[in-house]
Amino acid sequence: MQAETLFGGFADPAIQSAHAFRSMMEAMARPGTIHDISGAKPPAPLSMAAGTVLLTLCDSETPVYLAGHTNCEAVRAWLAFHTGAPMTGPSNCMFAVGTWEALAPQSEYSIGTPEYPDRSATLIVECSELAATGATLTGPGIKTSASLSLPNVRAFRNNRSLFPLGLDFILTSGSRLAALPRSTEVQ
Repeated sequence: MQAETLFGGFADPAIQSAHAFRSMMEAMARPGTIHDISGAKPPAPLSMAAGTVLLTLCDSETPVYLAGHTNCEAVRAWLAFHTGAPMTGPSNCMFAVGTWEALAPQSEYSIGTPEYPDRSATLIVECSELAATGATLTGPGIKTSASLSLPNVRAFRNNRSLFPLGLDFILTSGSRLAALPRSTEVQ
C-alpha cells in the first residue's frame, strides 16, 4: 500500500469533519457564498476542498463516481481507505467528482424521482478558481442576489427548470468551496 493512501485524512476526525460539514451546510444554505474548508490532504488531482467534502460526506454506503483525471489509482485507493466508499458509474452515484468537462454530460446522473427527489446526485465540480463574479444567483437563501463564477450558465439554468428534481452542485477550488442547490435561479 502506498504511503499517500494512508495519509491525508483527518488528523482529528470528529472536530475536522464537524467544521467541514458546517462549511458545506453554510454554502448550501447561502448559494453563491465562498467558504474556506480544510482538513484533508488528498492525492492529486483532488483539491483539498474536494477531498475534505468526500471525507465528510462519504462512507461505505455512499457510491462515488470519479470522472476524468480523478479516476486514478491514487485517488481510488485513498478514498477506499479513508471512507470505504464504493466506486460506481455516473447513473448510480450519490456523489461525482471531477472537472466540469469530465462530469459531462450531466444528463447521465440521477435527478431523483417525483416520489424521492432526494435520491439525486451531487456533483463536486473541481474549478480552476472560484470568484464572486459572473452569473447572478437568486432564490432561497439569497437575500437579494449573489454572483458566482460558473463553468456553464445554461446547464445550471436547465437544471433549475427540473425543480424539485435536479442535481445539486458543490464547486471546489484549492481550499475553497461554494454550493449551488437545484433551487437556485441562475441568470
